[in-house]
Amino acid sequence: MGTVKAYQTKTRGRLYEVWYTKPDGTRGHDRGFKLKRDAEAHLATVEVSKLRGAYVNRSDAKATIAELGIQWLEQHKPKIAESSYHSVESAWRTHVNPKWGSYAVGALTKRELQGWLNELGERRSHTTVARARDLVAGILDHAVEDNRITKNPARGLVIKKKPIPDEVFLTHAQVESLAQGSKHPDLVLFLAYTGLRWGEATALRVRNVALVKRRVNIREAVAEVGGKHILGTVKNHERRTIAYPNFLDSAIAAACAGKGQEDRLWSADGGGFLRSGNDSGWYAAAVKRAQSTDETFRRVTPHDLRHTAASLAISAGANV
Repeated sequence: MGTVKAYQTKTRGRLYEVWYTKPDGTRGHDRGFKLKRDAEAHLATVEVSKLRGAYVNRSDAKATIAELGIQWLEQHKPKIAESSYHSVESAWRTHVNPKWGSYAVGALTKRELQGWLNELGERRSHTTVARARDLVAGILDHAVEDNRITKNPARGLVIKKKPIPDEVFLTHAQVESLAQGSKHPDLVLFLAYTGLRWGEATALRVRNVALVKRRVNIREAVAEVGGKHILGTVKNHERRTIAYPNFLDSAIAAACAGKGQEDRLWSADGGGFLRSGNDSGWYAAAVKRAQSTDETFRRVTPHDLRHTAASLAISAGANV
């Protein structure tokens, strides 16, 4: 058991301090109690928490979210894709640190965090709010592991539901119209009939293509981060092989012709990776051309072509 001792101060008079043995064998020391009974109650709480395995050093609980957040980001940077890290770091810099950076980790409450998420949800998208919540929860998970707090108040918080997306499905004729009105018709057809993500398709190299078997090996993906293209692994490290239809034989063969094994199938005019240009550029111009001749043609992004690929495959009798 620990001990309670009195000591004298110049400004506050007699106060009490508590000495005890920490779970790691070192001496713990908390002081500043005005009443002896308060010091004794604190000592009893410490001893019970030690027995339960829930001991928290008061000085450790004073570490700020800013301190722990920076450590968390540094530890996780090597574990995630650069594009993902950019999004998480942005959430830290824009939302989490300005609000909670100066708070001691032991001072956060579930009520305060829930109120913050509710307010943030009125101004920001579901994805932004979820990312901010998960970041705080991750930081506090580490605080629990380090015995700075006994429970993570960010777990179990509720945020607004993600809206159901209004998915766009093109017909075969509309896919053809979009492709023929674009600068890269073969790429548009490839996306619409394979369902690849934009970053996967534009990262394809000649060595990834098996022309005879009509197969493409998906091994890399490119993401645009802060205006720069970053080449990395595919989403969720989902390396796989996909087939493309026989009517794309000549298009894929032409994309590979005269190139080395490391060259890309589709590249920008000046070299480098193609930009999709959802709102401007060659793809957006192709969408506008298709809409000018078809009043039922809806705005469709390159990612929407994944949905089109699934829809067309199912309508052709593919197993879901």
